[in-house]
Amino acid sequence: MKLNPFSNRSTKGQVAEQLACDYLIKNGLRLIDKNFHSRYGEIDLIMQHQNALVFIEVRYRKNQNYGGAKESVTLAKQKKIQKTALSYMQKQGREYNARFDVIAMSGENQNLSIEWIKNAF
Repeated sequence: MKLNPFSNRSTKGQVAEQLACDYLIKNGLRLIDKNFHSRYGEIDLIMQHQNALVFIEVRYRKNQNYGGAKESVTLAKQKKIQKTALSYMQKQGREYNARFDVIAMSGENQNLSIEWIKNAF
């Protein structure tokens, strides 16, 4: 029997973020920061892709019973991420070409699906 890394609720987010990070690195992105916090919220991954700074929201849903991973990035969540990204860039004291991507994951074990949505919002 194969262990499901998503079975422990407390580590579910960490496992999803690490899988997403590994996936994005294999696709040419470079990790800059993880779990950046500001008073506005948190950004899961901050990566560089060519000349763009990419702010990435990672969402995981085991199934579609209560809506999918992609649909769970609401307008309110998008605004929090945008404010947090602005805070990050101000803290760095630089201007960046920025974009916002979503990694939507669903399923488990061998049936895990990863969808990378570039310029999601």
